[in-house]
Amino acid sequence: MYPIKLKIPPPLVAFGMAVLMWVVARASPTMGFVLPARRTIAACVALAGVLIAVVGVVAFRRAGTTVTPLQPERASTLVTSGIYKITRNPMYLGMLIVLTAWALSLSNALAFLVLPGFVLYMNRFQIRPEERALESLFGADFVAYRSRVRRWL
Repeated sequence: MYPIKLKIPPPLVAFGMAVLMWVVARASPTMGFVLPARRTIAACVALAGVLIAVVGVVAFRRAGTTVTPLQPERASTLVTSGIYKITRNPMYLGMLIVLTAWALSLSNALAFLVLPGFVLYMNRFQIRPEERALESLFGADFVAYRSRVRRWL
């Protein structure tokens, strides 16, 4: 098996990125912008992100497989239906969308620069090791799934 490179739960990574976004926004007030109805827009975007993540979790629960991202080798089923036909990582996509909502709420252009950092971090330290474990567990089925469904969107 291929262990996860870092043992940091993805929600904690997302929280750390949110804190970093807040620090960046506070450190660069001149990069702020006015967004009419920013709270409403941010709330709607955040709700979409939470719903996408929850739909991913529910699909795993229904399939009877683990939701624990730090132990992908415990997966008992390769889930490829529902939202998993659109994205291989709806839970991480949901976190990214919630972080986007946070950037909108902060109304600071530099806060948006943290978003690619989240994607790069998750790809390198979470998703790639997960995918190696899933390929080891499910072989050709996972390879075929990976070839037809994008990692994020």
